[in-house]
Amino acid sequence: MRRVLLFVLALLALQVQAYELKPFSASYTADWKQLPMSGTAERSLKADGDNRWLLNFKASMLVASLTEESTFRQDADLFVPLTYRFDRSGLGKGKTVEQDFDWNEKQIIGNDRGNQLRVPLNRGMLDKSTYQLALQYDVAAGKKSMSYQVVDGDEVETYDFRVLGEEVVRTRAGLLDAIKVERVRDPTQSNRKTVLWFAKDWDYLLVSLQQVEKDGKEYQIMLAEGDVDGRKVEGRRD
Repeated sequence: MRRVLLFVLALLALQVQAYELKPFSASYTADWKQLPMSGTAERSLKADGDNRWLLNFKASMLVASLTEESTFRQDADLFVPLTYRFDRSGLGKGKTVEQDFDWNEKQIIGNDRGNQLRVPLNRGMLDKSTYQLALQYDVAAGKKSMSYQVVDGDEVETYDFRVLGEEVVRTRAGLLDAIKVERVRDPTQSNRKTVLWFAKDWDYLLVSLQQVEKDGKEYQIMLAEGDVDGRKVEGRRD
């Protein structure tokens, strides 16, 4: 009985460790395949005091820019979103989104491109930035398929993912062993494609992301340099 109890406690300890948040910062090269130019992107996670965290993403090119910012708190193995901000300019119509998660009133209040939002809020729901962090830590925990309820405008959509396997990714920081993950979509409903790579030896930091839009436009970010919990990301060299 004592051995069984110790085994269960060990498993619980592993689960808690898998969700131990560590601050990180990373810079990426960013490319639109249809444009003869490159850009840069930055992604970071910082502690914001009182069990609050700030997740930030910025991307910029000559003709376009994008910023995305979330604040959230951690509740055991769940990420609880508090605020979400998104702003995009250039390359067609701009877009601004603001969402405030009121967990006392169980609703999300904000606006999407000037349209007022009021969406019922349930435990487990995530914003369009925080779900990426949940995905990162679920991959770290060894899960092979994942599903998230994500607030998208005035709707709540289900985002499904599956692990495809392991690959070595060549980055400016060196060769990194990574887990390859794809977004699962119904091909009869959407021809969009999203593939992500997470570095195994660096707390599953996002190494690369490839996105193919409905119109065939391709977008990619690739790690240039980064650090995880104060450690500089360094891969193998040829």
